Amino acid sequence: MTATTVTARGTATRSRPLAALARPSAAYHLALGSGALLVLLGLIMVLSASSVSSYAASGSSFSVFQKQAQWFALGLPGFVLGLRLPTRHTRRLGYPLLLVSIVLLAAVLAPGVGRNVYGARRWIAVGGYQLQPSELAKVALVLAGADLLARKHKRLGEMRHLLIPLVPVAVLLALLVIAEPDMGTSVVLVVILLTLLAVAGAPARIFAGTFGGLAAGFGLLAAVEPYRLARLTSFANPFSAASAAGYQTVQGLYAIASGGWWGLGLGASRAKWGYLPNQYTDYIFAVIGEELGLLGGLMVIALFAVLGYSGFRIAQQAREPFQQLVAGGITAWIVGQALINMCAVVGLLPVTGVPLPFVSFGGSSLVFTMFALGVLGAVGRETAGHQRRRRVKR
Repeated sequence: MTATTVTARGTATRSRPLAALARPSAAYHLALGSGALLVLLGLIMVLSASSVSSYAASGSSFSVFQKQAQWFALGLPGFVLGLRLPTRHTRRLGYPLLLVSIVLLAAVLAPGVGRNVYGARRWIAVGGYQLQPSELAKVALVLAGADLLARKHKRLGEMRHLLIPLVPVAVLLALLVIAEPDMGTSVVLVVILLTLLAVAGAPARIFAGTFGGLAAGFGLLAAVEPYRLARLTSFANPFSAASAAGYQTVQGLYAIASGGWWGLGLGASRAKWGYLPNQYTDYIFAVIGEELGLLGGLMVIALFAVLGYSGFRIAQQAREPFQQLVAGGITAWIVGQALINMCAVVGLLPVTGVPLPFVSFGGSSLVFTMFALGVLGAVGRETAGHQRRRRVKR
């Protein structure tokens, strides 16, 4: 099918599919539709991937799924709030959320406050639920950073206005997250920062220097922690350390390989029977590949690709600097984190410990990501409404 067709009068018009994608509301519907499908897939796969370990721990195959369903029920009002709240009001949430996230990230490191799991302090118990402050920090950095750069958009040609105070604040958040320790989430925070700077029009030399500094910093952090160094050294050839540092990567690859083209069938995973660690959290993509096959894995990738396209399309069409920045930041956060997770599962990146957005088990991740999806949808709805009003006036 060609991109254009010629009418009887000889004028070129867009083909129907491309014309539909060009509509102002297309990106809005694609973003919300792909996000909703990912959430639905996540609930199904958490139930499937966690059934064995849930039964072993509690005598019920539904215990982990019930927790995820509860978090979804909590995230739904957040999604509606983000979607219905005008963006001029949403931007006011950035600085209070940033302050709260810094306080919570510092508090989680205090003995007796943060919950220690496998040597990491990442959670705070709140009313019977576990809150992960680093997930709140992602939302706070996007909203506060977008508002800060939008307020200064006429002065961003000066380097000090472009970088100060956004970069020091983002570095502070990343350092607090690294101290938990959580290297993967700190990388996601850096992705958000770089995206905000890119949308704001930062020169290329900023990114060259930033990438060099980050590579040196993360290399140093990996060298001083034995478990991080083991992850990096086993990454190149995980099968050489299949019973040690490379065990999780190897088991994930075995799971994906056993799924073949069409998968073993929903619920038929073998890896979830005690072979694959974190099978319903960080490594749920391996279970998707095993049960739903290559087709299922490609479906997940396609949904994130659609979300990425529509999110950046919304940012491109937005009429205000804040809307452009917040849409770009949210899209890069979600799609970038998904890419990091899936590349780690298939062995293209070292194991990072970040969840697959919307899909992996994790209450804080699901709630705050659903809120962010709502904010992205709000930008798309307002942009589409503005473009419709302009056409009517013409």
